[in-house]
Amino acid sequence: MASGIHFGRIPANAVHLCVDMQRLFAEDTAWRTPWMPRVLPIVERLCERKADRTCFTRFIPARSPSEGRGAWRRYWERWSSITLENLGEDKVQLLPELQGFTPPARILDKAHYSPWVDTGLARALAAGHVDTLVVTGAETDVCVLATVLGAVDLGLRVVVVSDALCSSSDQSHDALLGLYHDRFGQQIETAECDEVLDAWV
Repeated sequence: MASGIHFGRIPANAVHLCVDMQRLFAEDTAWRTPWMPRVLPIVERLCERKADRTCFTRFIPARSPSEGRGAWRRYWERWSSITLENLGEDKVQLLPELQGFTPPARILDKAHYSPWVDTGLARALAAGHVDTLVVTGAETDVCVLATVLGAVDLGLRVVVVSDALCSSSDQSHDALLGLYHDRFGQQIETAECDEVLDAWV
């Protein structure tokens, strides 16, 4: 199935879930995503139109490797420069250009790739009768992937804004966009920001 909005208008109560557009991915850290600045203006444009329907996730690293459970301990030993004790609390903040959207936009902190683990997000969406997510952010092949597949499992309609995603790997980014609309075409739509805004009631 080709890219685009295929399943009708995006309902007014859809939620824009903007994944991990944070300083730690934009600044000079081991996790810098080089082309985050390129997609930032597109994310901003969507937020300007839908600030009251936007929720920003923030990935909060462990304070030290000893806080990691199971394989996460090994992970944080490998990425000890990103732990809070080395990185500093300020680096988990949203990019300055996005901070002004909160409120009305909300912030959801998470300790894993997925925003569906230990956050209450699924319950909040169900309580608001939300059945559609519009997804932007970073990284296409890590936290965005976990966000999208978790939403699919919950039966949500997922609209991935293809020009508002970024990764540190061009190859993985391109492969994931292909996967989203080739293998998950009945559950995931991929479309550029202009088309998404035109379709959102």
